[in-house]
Amino acid sequence: MAGGVVLSIGNLTTQYAWAFVGLSVTEVVSSSITVVIGTTLNYYLDDKINKAEILFPGVACFLIAVCLGSAVHASNAADNKAKLDSYSNESKDGIRANNITDSKQAYTKTVDVNDVEKGAASTEKAKFGTALFLIDLEKRRAIKIFGKSAIIGLALTFFAGVCFSLFSPAFNLATNDQWHTLKDGVPHLSVYTAFFYFSVSCFVVALILNLIFLYRPVLNAPKSSLKAYINDWNGRGWALLAGLLCGFGNGLQFMGGQAAGYAAADAVQALPLVSTFWGVILFGEYRRSSRKTYMLLVGMLFMFVAAVGILMASSGHRK
Repeated sequence: MAGGVVLSIGNLTTQYAWAFVGLSVTEVVSSSITVVIGTTLNYYLDDKINKAEILFPGVACFLIAVCLGSAVHASNAADNKAKLDSYSNESKDGIRANNITDSKQAYTKTVDVNDVEKGAASTEKAKFGTALFLIDLEKRRAIKIFGKSAIIGLALTFFAGVCFSLFSPAFNLATNDQWHTLKDGVPHLSVYTAFFYFSVSCFVVALILNLIFLYRPVLNAPKSSLKAYINDWNGRGWALLAGLLCGFGNGLQFMGGQAAGYAAADAVQALPLVSTFWGVILFGEYRRSSRKTYMLLVGMLFMFVAAVGILMASSGHRK
């Protein structure tokens, strides 16, 4: 149940981090932190059944990916600021963006584009990666990020990674009782029984936190209510699908961990390779960025792929 609690908090935190850091960097950095901390804990909890000479070089690759992910975010933030500053200086008529200053000042913009959330069509299609795209995105998102420090996004990402790093070791303890909390002769929890309690606690915590943030939102998000939440089903189908996929993936991870060691099962953290595809191809992240940003992004993904492969090669067999 403790594992379900930290997973729920981590999932909610990443949803705020996405607005600041983007899908690609958030997933790579949080997943890498998960492996660096969680895999090390699982290695010792599993009585070192994984090959240490292979496992820990893989963990080191994940740590490098974390550093590169932070550098990608910083470089991309600088690129976006340069785009907005240039657009502010060049804008004359029609679409205007005023008062674009450094991160210590608020961004105020007037965009001659109809609000997509109101169902109206845009008078001009903003291209991915342009200043107009960034401004239009800021208008439509609930969490406003212009003028906020980049450190907020990275802090949220690192906190999410710490939360994610604890749920797998907690599940490991639940199914294998390394701390000998059960009396002699009492059988350990099966993966399926433990997963049931894990899922219940995750659901309850998510319910409580979402109710709190509806009425007391953070990061200047709009205030809402339970009635408005129930009546608004826009995008709810995607959210339910995401929950089903997350639960299915967690179940397979735990089954694999029980068979081959939970440290090797953390190879499931390869998920950012998919999220990067979504972020770059479908959501337009890093479009029209600098060569430096692209080089850092490729380096981050390369280290991540290498780390996942090494982690899988370290798998052992539980006696």
